[in-house]
Amino acid sequence: MTFDLAILGGGPGGYVAAGRAGAAGLSVVLFEKKELGGVCLNEGCIPTKTLLYSAKVLDYAKHASQYGVAVPEASPDVPAVFKRKEKVVKKLVGGVRVQMRNAGVEVVKEAAVITGRQADVFTLEAGEETYEARNVLICTGSEAVVPPIPGLREGLGGVVVTNREILSLAEVPSSLVIIGGGVIGMEFASFFNSVGTKVTVVEMLPKILGPMDDEISAMLQAQYQKKGVEFHLSCKVTAVEGNEVVFISADGTESRVAGDRILVSVGRRAVLEGIGLENIGVELALNPAGRPYGIKVDAQMRTSVPGVYAAGDVTGFSMLAHTASREGEVAVNTILGKADSMRYNAIPGVVYTNPEVAGVGLTEADAAAKGIPVEIFKLPMAYSGRFVAENERGEGLCKVLVASDGAVVGVHLLGNPCSEIIAAACVAIDRGLGIDALKEVVFPHPTVSEILKETLFAP
Repeated sequence: MTFDLAILGGGPGGYVAAGRAGAAGLSVVLFEKKELGGVCLNEGCIPTKTLLYSAKVLDYAKHASQYGVAVPEASPDVPAVFKRKEKVVKKLVGGVRVQMRNAGVEVVKEAAVITGRQADVFTLEAGEETYEARNVLICTGSEAVVPPIPGLREGLGGVVVTNREILSLAEVPSSLVIIGGGVIGMEFASFFNSVGTKVTVVEMLPKILGPMDDEISAMLQAQYQKKGVEFHLSCKVTAVEGNEVVFISADGTESRVAGDRILVSVGRRAVLEGIGLENIGVELALNPAGRPYGIKVDAQMRTSVPGVYAAGDVTGFSMLAHTASREGEVAVNTILGKADSMRYNAIPGVVYTNPEVAGVGLTEADAAAKGIPVEIFKLPMAYSGRFVAENERGEGLCKVLVASDGAVVGVHLLGNPCSEIIAAACVAIDRGLGIDALKEVVFPHPTVSEILKETLFAP
């Protein structure tokens, strides 16, 4: 049988694309060597958010008296927390499996390699079987980067862990050193701080959360410093010696910090090897140094080879689960002959710490770097009655960036539950809504989302 579409990888890009294609009547085969859902569902997004929600419940329980509720000696049952995480993952993986079955997708639990092309048909090998397909969508995702720091790789599997291993710890460490203060690093810092671990973050940049809004990143850092998290910014890690991380600060001073565990969280890279790209001549995207970082695609997710598409982290561009899903949809629509293109101007980023951080569009730094004049509207979250009612201890901020033509070009939030609010800002930016149009939208009262509208009226 020759399939209409073969998909390599069952993560958010792959399984969403498979479902859309199957529902549209295409014959689809999906290859996934591990579990459906990919890294996001099994080792990333869902497991970490499940842990973080348990931590948030614990935080509220510890401070329940501030809400007029007596909760004596709240403490974490860590084995139960991790057991619940496994239950949630298992349930959702099962749900994806049902979706694939309902869409008529053939799921093969093997890694596939593209072996060649004859006429308009691609051949793939998986296990001991050979498959044919008219179109191929590559969604092989990414893997954690382990930089060449002396002693770091040698410590893997022992003291040193990545996001994968830390989700399966038998017990919570009394101390944890996190190399990297990005989104993943800060989310694990949040969880382990809540359950009583002494957390230290060592970050090479002068701020946490990399490309996210500087002011909001600084506010989050200040809140976690109050909670006992120690930060070493503008510091380069030079070695890992046993359970110690050695680093040099901006002034050249060498320091070291010890931890029962060391989490390396410095980013991810596209999985490009072992899938047969070289067999059909797929062009790779190169960084300024000439090194490949992903598969080169156009706005329809087409690669340099007709009939071959790529979506998700394997492109090395916007490495987020929701980006991958949308890219998969664009690829399928293109295969179906529907006009569609990928836009990246309104891709939201969320950090599920407590409090949460969310942002979409340009930051102040982005606007300045691009020479785009913007007017900035800011308002503390305390101007939302619902926020005050539900966040006794919380500080927060809403920031809206407006271009000279009145268009909303950036929104950045700190405070719960901004992960649920940011979608409204995504719609505004994606659809080019101006400040006047957004002011006319009726927001439900009382909700924290009202802060978006109120910020636009701020003096």
